[in-house]
Amino acid sequence: MRRQRGFTLAELVTVCGMVIVLASVALPTGRFMVKREREAELRLALRLMRNALDEHKRLADAGMIQIALGTEGYPVELEELVDGVSIVGQKEKRKFLRRIPIDPMTGKTEWGMRSYQDSADSTSWGGENVYDVYSLSKGTALDGTKYKDW
Repeated sequence: MRRQRGFTLAELVTVCGMVIVLASVALPTGRFMVKREREAELRLALRLMRNALDEHKRLADAGMIQIALGTEGYPVELEELVDGVSIVGQKEKRKFLRRIPIDPMTGKTEWGMRSYQDSADSTSWGGENVYDVYSLSKGTALDGTKYKDW
């Protein structure tokens, strides 16, 4: 008599059941990891733009760049941070950003902006200058806060 090799039906069903249980645990964890990564990208993009705005303001307050009347030393548009500004006494332009970052929540380079003259909770841009930026996403973060409030 020759022995047959292979798995029994019971063994195959047991292994398939264990794989399904492991996959059902791993799938939600993977979704949270993707969302957490996009949130980290959003925080980085906001930090980069706000640091660029702060550096522009610092140079304006030091009198190293010419500012338009009524802008309080902040750039008139976000593109000014990419195009650069002329430093007094130098031929080169000082650029603060290589490009405007993409909002990972919306997938666009469009950001909500506030001017220095707007109120802190304003959702419309006054247009005088760019004092602050925020995400236009209406989504909610893992910690329960809205992305637009970051």
